[in-house]
Amino acid sequence: MSLNLLNYDKLHSFLEKILHDIDPVVASILDKAISGKEVLVEEGVELFEANGIEMSALILVADELRRQKVGDIVTYIINRNINFTNICIKRCRFCAFSKGYRDEEGYSLSIEEVVRRAKEAWEIGATEVCIQAGLLPRMDGHLYIDICKAIKKELPEIHIHAFSPEEIVYGALRSETSVEDYLKMLKDAGIGSLPGTSAEILDDEIRRIISPGRIKTKDWIKVIKTAHKLGIPTTSTIMYGHIENSLHKAKHIAIIRDIQKETHGITEFVPLSFIHSEAPMYKKGLVKGVRSGATGSEVIKMHAVSRIMLNNYINNIQVSWVKEGTKLAQFCLNTGANDLGGTLIDESISRAAGATHGQFLHPKDFRKIIRDIGRTPAQRSTTYDILKIFKDEKSDDILDKFQFDESKLASMRVNESIGL
Repeated sequence: MSLNLLNYDKLHSFLEKILHDIDPVVASILDKAISGKEVLVEEGVELFEANGIEMSALILVADELRRQKVGDIVTYIINRNINFTNICIKRCRFCAFSKGYRDEEGYSLSIEEVVRRAKEAWEIGATEVCIQAGLLPRMDGHLYIDICKAIKKELPEIHIHAFSPEEIVYGALRSETSVEDYLKMLKDAGIGSLPGTSAEILDDEIRRIISPGRIKTKDWIKVIKTAHKLGIPTTSTIMYGHIENSLHKAKHIAIIRDIQKETHGITEFVPLSFIHSEAPMYKKGLVKGVRSGATGSEVIKMHAVSRIMLNNYINNIQVSWVKEGTKLAQFCLNTGANDLGGTLIDESISRAAGATHGQFLHPKDFRKIIRDIGRTPAQRSTTYDILKIFKDEKSDDILDKFQFDESKLASMRVNESIGL
């Protein structure tokens, strides 16, 4: 018997003992999950409510499902965020990033500056630029298309991961075309994938409270499904830790699962805990009963339950080091997550909300975090192709040699405005 098989048998024997000793309802759900069966919404709620030994069993099962699906490799991507404007026509109550048109702190980068930042990222090893921003008033509907064309003209090989469903709907509206035709134009212009952000909680009652005026759940689903239909992959997200409850979270994950069953176009699921300190709905008391973000226990359970409910459908669960910090993110790699996200280089949105974990990590930092828990680091593409597996610490990453002054990152270099 091989050592791996021996360890596998011991693990299952241990899991059987644990499941025998815990609450029978939770034990039944976890046994169902470990057998590869689909966990229902009401069962997901039970798992979100688990504590004590039941939570420990939840973590063990989630980690075992992770091992079965993706093994011991933990991935990361070298990328750069470009949040090209913080001016926005909407005032989502959770968002501390957006500014008004006449706000002194408002900024807007030129297309030339966006391209320059993309080139700078490419030259130091980035394979992706992630582009998201506020919704500019009176925006030229072809702005997003022009940005993609300009980047691809200079950097034909870089992957453009850009524009949330909210931005897609706005771009289509401003260009007086359908969402499908707008996505076709973006694909022709070189977009590679869409971030599945602007999801928050996919429940319109919650959305009306935390983000009045935001796109409705059906519109978010429509953009995601249409992108998949056109061969444009997307990520998927959830923002939690504010006014939602366990049922809202379980329903949200089930919606993501249903989309994936139909389209198979989602590359990853990314839980994003609410950063409260500068968020208007918390700081100004705009929303009754809003919490100060997710607890550590909630973060751990979110990654574990996501792994369990999305098992057989979405292999990759990402933990956000920007939201959670590197220590908690590292722990979540043992509770179902298998990806640490990206280097980011510029990160403006979480930082504006009060996140304190920085806006850039060197690739060597990712590898250390991963190696410290006995796993194997690997650099990936946006769509999870493995670009390089690091069996040892030998690396020629250009980015590891760079020292960034974070005070000069993000929106510090601003050229003339665009689209106003």
